Amino acid sequence: MSVAGLHRVACLVLAACLLVALPGSSRVLAQDKADVPYVSKADEAILMDARTGRVLYEKNADQPVPPASMSKLMTMIMVFEALKAGKITLDQKFKVSQDAWKRGGASSGGSTMYAELKSDVALEDLMKGVVVQSANDACIVIAENLAGSEQAFAEQMTRRAHELGATNATFRNATGLPDPEHRMSVRDLAILARYIINNFPEYYKYYSIPEFTWNNITQQNRNPLLKDYPGADGMKTGYTKEAGYGLIGSAVRDGRRLIMVIAGLKSINDRKQEAQSLLDWGFKQFRTVDVYAKGDRVGQARVWGGTSRHVSLFAAGDVRVALTPQEQAMAEMKLSYTGPLIAPVSAGAQVGSVRFIVDGVTVADVPVVTGEAVPADDSMWSRAVDSVFIMVFGS
Repeated sequence: MSVAGLHRVACLVLAACLLVALPGSSRVLAQDKADVPYVSKADEAILMDARTGRVLYEKNADQPVPPASMSKLMTMIMVFEALKAGKITLDQKFKVSQDAWKRGGASSGGSTMYAELKSDVALEDLMKGVVVQSANDACIVIAENLAGSEQAFAEQMTRRAHELGATNATFRNATGLPDPEHRMSVRDLAILARYIINNFPEYYKYYSIPEFTWNNITQQNRNPLLKDYPGADGMKTGYTKEAGYGLIGSAVRDGRRLIMVIAGLKSINDRKQEAQSLLDWGFKQFRTVDVYAKGDRVGQARVWGGTSRHVSLFAAGDVRVALTPQEQAMAEMKLSYTGPLIAPVSAGAQVGSVRFIVDGVTVADVPVVTGEAVPADDSMWSRAVDSVFIMVFGS
């Protein structure tokens, strides 16, 4: 085996030795007195942890239903991806067509930003119209300018949604207006919401804008969570007579973000109460675990050519994570450093990190530093022995 191969084997062995499971009796979500099974009033519902994608609750989550304006998440994903690829810019002007003005304007009876016929509107304003005001005219303008027609845009939306894992999604328009074939599941919507949150933080912030004014008309964001739910910062409401009242909501507490989607509610008030209730239940599932405090010893590193063979490693900061009982049962700690450390080694030197991993996802990462100085050992015998190790395992 080559020196490089031996080095890789040594690293794998080291990693295996440093994996430490947290206490836990099983990998099944434990129930205690605080963990009461939830029963949603919504026809369809899902609650997802944004960090890991783990589903904490679901009800009819894969049933394709009319999503109404909640499907505008996919409309905006098409925009966000085009912006990231440099195909369009925020200040680029899009023309308001006769069709967009007629079908999405004030006379249509649906949500609108009141864009004027044949006017040129900057893309960023259209985005705010979609996100804050749920503007149908803005959606159609975007679709026509990006794909040539709303139909072509809808076909692109469907293909891209399937690539992202929203496999029950079928789009027939850019707005979510009623169409017998325009369908999504609440799982599809949660997947798309998580994709936006994790990949487009610079645009996700638009979902927390409380109001937007266009053509001298100010409209409020319809998301009820933004007004009085702690930590809420998105995302989208939906309503048609066929679909009922729906909501995609997201909120953060103690560094943990949840994504909630509900559909089929009977009233605005039912939608608000159910959204808050489901999120409250979700946040109660997490328990804060103090893994390490700043200055705690987390392990040791091999030192070559020093007066000591090893040096202690300490956490450079606190490691506190919020986990469900299920996550606690599968959590791992992995200490890694670039080695070998070659003497002399100074005290307090940052040499690696300790990572806290849940189901393959790093949920915390803190630097580790050396706890003491290790002077170089100038004796010929010690240097010869360590030189052999370096030749075998590499540096």
